[in-house]
Amino acid sequence: MRSIRVGNCSGFYGDRLSAMREMLEGGPLDYLTGDYLAELTMLILGRDRRRDPRLGYARTFLRQLTECLGLARSANVRIVANAGGVNPAGLAEAIRELGGGVRVAHVEGDALHWPGALGAHAYLGAFGIAEALRHGADVVVTGRVTDAALTLGPAVAEFGWTREDLDLLAAGTVAGHVLECGTQATGGNFSGFTTLDTGRPLGFPLAEIAADGTVVITKHPGTGGAVTVDTVTAQLVYEIDTPRYLGPDVVTRLDTVQLVQQGADRVKIFGVRGAAPPATAKVAVNRPGGHRNTVTFVLTGLDIEAKAAWVRRQLEAALARPPAVITWELARTDRPDPATQAQASALLHCHVQDFDPDVVGRAFSGAAVELALASYPGFHVTAPPAAAREFGVLETAHLPQSDIPHVAVLPDGARIDIPPPAAVAASGDTPPPAAVGTSGDGPPPAAVAASGDLRPPAAVRASGGPPGTAGPRRAHRLAGAPATPAPLGRLVHARSGDKGGTATIGVWIPARHPRRHDAYAWLAGWLDAARVRQLLPETAPLRVTVHALPHLAALNIVVDGLLGAGVAASTRSDPQAKAVGEWLRARVADIPTELLT
Repeated sequence: MRSIRVGNCSGFYGDRLSAMREMLEGGPLDYLTGDYLAELTMLILGRDRRRDPRLGYARTFLRQLTECLGLARSANVRIVANAGGVNPAGLAEAIRELGGGVRVAHVEGDALHWPGALGAHAYLGAFGIAEALRHGADVVVTGRVTDAALTLGPAVAEFGWTREDLDLLAAGTVAGHVLECGTQATGGNFSGFTTLDTGRPLGFPLAEIAADGTVVITKHPGTGGAVTVDTVTAQLVYEIDTPRYLGPDVVTRLDTVQLVQQGADRVKIFGVRGAAPPATAKVAVNRPGGHRNTVTFVLTGLDIEAKAAWVRRQLEAALARPPAVITWELARTDRPDPATQAQASALLHCHVQDFDPDVVGRAFSGAAVELALASYPGFHVTAPPAAAREFGVLETAHLPQSDIPHVAVLPDGARIDIPPPAAVAASGDTPPPAAVGTSGDGPPPAAVAASGDLRPPAAVRASGGPPGTAGPRRAHRLAGAPATPAPLGRLVHARSGDKGGTATIGVWIPARHPRRHDAYAWLAGWLDAARVRQLLPETAPLRVTVHALPHLAALNIVVDGLLGAGVAASTRSDPQAKAVGEWLRARVADIPTELLT
């Protein structure tokens, strides 16, 4: 069976600079991809281009390519990256200026005119990338495409997959979803990291993709980390909203994905099914949010709550013009009988936002510092007065795919329009993610086998009502069994992240658990939306949805609104919800004793 090897060398703008060379020198590849974009990154690159129209792309990618282009060409490795950001044509021209006769193509059409927005970008699919590769491009750079499209595009080009090959497109999408965040598939941000080789830098992942849609995730030999069912599961459940993973090329049924360990650092992905894509594509719209600032007061020793209350009253009274938004957050990092001053200290954060930069600039931070000799004992702050910073607010929209241009600009300058998919799902079949399973109580989860294969879910469990309500739960035989209070992380792994203002948390039973099926059956019946609100009190007023992924022994938890208006506007110390999963694992629960190993 013919196959290709597709590697990854970047999961974000700022990832390990040496990764491109490491991947090119570490072993054979056919394609090397790099994901440089995120919602916040698009805002940053948009600001770059407003300062200099020649910019707006990921400059670290150009630096990597300057050092490695000759190596890639000598190894016959073709490169696909979304590093074009908001100016893919500018990046393509900069690459041509490197010389050597490199054939560069780019994909454009994602940038849309949106009144009042700092920028609006549609998520394009993989077929523009595939068209550029079919016409001989050595390097293809794009603007905003789906992250998985970087891997799916080469597979479409190599194997001739068509828009009607939905299962194959879904398999390629899953491969791309695993690769897109780089070392997160080989042990990065993995809650089971203590079982891995962490004595060396983690190796970046690669996918062996066969023409029949079978995928094997692996990495170059001699690199750190590991590729296991659990590290791959961690990435599969990362930043997803429902088991129906919507994309412009295909709806990928994540509830059909199956994994098996084939050997050391080799995980096979199979059984993936796809459905017709939605008629609409997602558009990320960044709007001006105003200006923001933060002051952090350090409170030390006794009477922390009283000290916090006093300085809060003082600062709010000292502000001549109150900001539009003022948020206080007390982090009780102090400990009883502290052995160090750090252990005696708590942090009081004051976040402010306003469209007028003068209101939240030095007039605010200076007023905080002016209290130094007239406030609580031990007064100090973590940083000197600072100016206000502009921020954006993320909104999500959906437009008909037929209304969004998708153009492959070939190495010779020819332009090829990429038509939208002819066959799309009816609007009621694939609603936008925000409308899936977020209101009302769904039916109970699918039955979970006590032994043998995990069955696919029959439905989604959700609770969209007021705090304390929950969808029906399926009782498990361990529901009344003897239990031991223990951190939930003694039973489960977790991975969390963001989708705009929404936090997503994937929770699953480790593959090594000797009674994985029983443990998952108990978890699926126990961890409903009401339980999430109980364990994570900050989610109490929010809409919580829990989806079942039995093939992965996983639950996917979606918390709408935890991150406010997105990472650029969020005042949380963890604005992308990267650590929410670890918070959940740290909560103590009554776990059936026989499941604790």
